[in-house]
Amino acid sequence: MSARPGIAAAIGSALGGMLWAVVVAAGVAALLEQSATAYRALKVIGGMYLLYLGVRALLDHRKQRKAAQAAGDELAAVEQARAGTPVRLRSAFTAGLVSCMFNPKVGLFYLAVLPQFLSEVTFANTLALGAVESSIAAVEMVLLALAASRAVAMLRQPHVRDRLEQLSAGILAALGIGTAASAA
Repeated sequence: MSARPGIAAAIGSALGGMLWAVVVAAGVAALLEQSATAYRALKVIGGMYLLYLGVRALLDHRKQRKAAQAAGDELAAVEQARAGTPVRLRSAFTAGLVSCMFNPKVGLFYLAVLPQFLSEVTFANTLALGAVESSIAAVEMVLLALAASRAVAMLRQPHVRDRLEQLSAGILAALGIGTAASAA
């Protein structure tokens, strides 16, 4: 398995962090912190996106299982279904970017942390520190994607993969529902 989609998602997430750094540097995040309605709306949008990812993952998993059962040879059919629907780099990048952009906690993190490490809080200084943090996060996520791609061979057993896919879909859906419900 290629690490390229994971790297694309890491870069998207890092870019989302940079966008939050720009928002914080411009002072908009301070307004978001003061507006409970805006914060709740962003939280609901983020929760709905996580719920969408979880439901889509579960439906894709079920579709692949049905194709495998119809073909008779479960392992071969699942592998064929997976080979027919590779993760596109653009989709992985977009998922990383959107999930970071619609996570208000990232903005609040930058708002709370960045000014503490600046002797003079200016747009350029805040943006530079945000770029450093996003770069470090990108390197960390890229290394994680590379390590994960090497561990895939161990996780290729059908029963292990099935349980992990069901678990991750359930967790994404639960996180989405919890995030949206906490905004109410």
